[in-house]
Amino acid sequence: MKHIISRFLLAAALGTAAVAPLQAADVVELRQPNASKVVVKLQFRTGSAADPVGKEGLTYLTSQLVVEGGTKAMTAAQLKDFLYPMATNYYATTDKEATTFTFEFHRDFIDKFYPVLQGLILTPSFTQEDFDRLKSNQLNYVEQVIRASSDEDYSKFALEDQLFRGTRFQHMTRGTAAGVRGLTLADVKKQYAAAFGQDNLTIGIAGNYPAAFAKQLKADLEKLPKSTVKTVVPTVAAPKGIHVEIISKPDALGSAVYAGFPIQTTRAADDFAALMVANSYLGEHRKSYGRLYDKIRTTRSMNYGDYSYIEWYENGGQNMLPVPGVPRHANYASLWLRPVQIAEGLRKQYPTELGTLTVGHAPFALRLAVREMDNLVKNGLSKEDFDITRTFLRSYVKLYGTTPSKQLGFLLDSKFYGRKDYLKELDGQLAKLTLDDVNRAIKKHWQTQNMYVTIVTDDSEAQPLADVLKQNTASPMSYAKVVSEGLPKAVVAEDAQVATYKLNVTEVKVIDTKDTFK
Repeated sequence: MKHIISRFLLAAALGTAAVAPLQAADVVELRQPNASKVVVKLQFRTGSAADPVGKEGLTYLTSQLVVEGGTKAMTAAQLKDFLYPMATNYYATTDKEATTFTFEFHRDFIDKFYPVLQGLILTPSFTQEDFDRLKSNQLNYVEQVIRASSDEDYSKFALEDQLFRGTRFQHMTRGTAAGVRGLTLADVKKQYAAAFGQDNLTIGIAGNYPAAFAKQLKADLEKLPKSTVKTVVPTVAAPKGIHVEIISKPDALGSAVYAGFPIQTTRAADDFAALMVANSYLGEHRKSYGRLYDKIRTTRSMNYGDYSYIEWYENGGQNMLPVPGVPRHANYASLWLRPVQIAEGLRKQYPTELGTLTVGHAPFALRLAVREMDNLVKNGLSKEDFDITRTFLRSYVKLYGTTPSKQLGFLLDSKFYGRKDYLKELDGQLAKLTLDDVNRAIKKHWQTQNMYVTIVTDDSEAQPLADVLKQNTASPMSYAKVVSEGLPKAVVAEDAQVATYKLNVTEVKVIDTKDTFK
């Protein structure tokens, strides 16, 4: 450690007089004197929305080539061998508006690891071999994996395709099939020079590190050129009525439903905390106390889970808690219904009782979820529900920053939204909230008459489901006889109301899975 400090101090003594203080890049420091690890995050205000037209997926591929390739001094294979004994970790995440490079390493290896960090960011090798490998993986994801591995993620990306249609937010961060196919190594080199500049960079450093290290990092990153690519944040309006797109695919085991509509609020606004309480009550991610979970899974055993959101939730299938690094100015509220059964599966399970069934549980589940949100819009939360939910949230949000990397990530996101420390401020905001604040936020930002819906389902279910939604015909809940005979009267009565609940559907389309993300 003395060697690294001496080296940085010597560099400072020799060169800092001629080097101006870092002005182009914002800097966030989170000093943790007792930490054994150092975390560096470089967040660029450049995401997939900055992909050139016809080259969708370029920013993602560029970021992956930086961290999965080599440097001017070492190849990717040499880097792996060199870094293996140090147990370092580095990776890149790309979202719509931001790309973040994260580097985690033990403080004892600052001297050895820093040249690698410096080389990856300032002099990435960008070899044809690395490019071909990563492009092939990305194209495989866009053309095959997203359609085959998780209908839940498929429905979420398909909803964004619909909600942001016609804007640079429409395509997945990994791009479109045509976009990725056309990418070249020259495109990557050009995008890196144009999109990852010192003027759209926020530097984050956390852990136990010498001051000289931070100064050297800042000075070195001043060598990055200024960016020439700007992200245009779209203003998105809700549709007139409910627009449904049903994606028909072979051998789907259920119907994955994702619905949403634009909202004009983000973490930058004070009323976001109020909306967090309402959202938590309706359907906190992976929590069983939410209304959606209680009504759809617990009471009716329809699927694995049902949740609501007031901002993008990255990788919800794996992440139990929100993760930093995906901040957005263009925002929307959404309902996520994990796959419910299709008619074909129900017929096979219960051939005697449900042998003539033509549509599975999707229309009933969608109606039930929208009805629950509508009830909140019309009636608001009760004082008891408000108190319980707010108390839960005040404890729960403290789990968001359980590691130095997450803490630093949320600090960078705070900068993005114009806040100093979002997680610390949030508890104070929640503490000051009143029931009226929450119910006003619900009425201001939520509605159920105009939204986008995507449903990924089996090809046997797609058209019958489309007919039910288009004609707004009743969709009774389908139970096995042994279940229906034991239902409480309250559930039976609610089922009858949900089955005929009118959705403001104005457009329904069936899309072949082969025609998505082209």
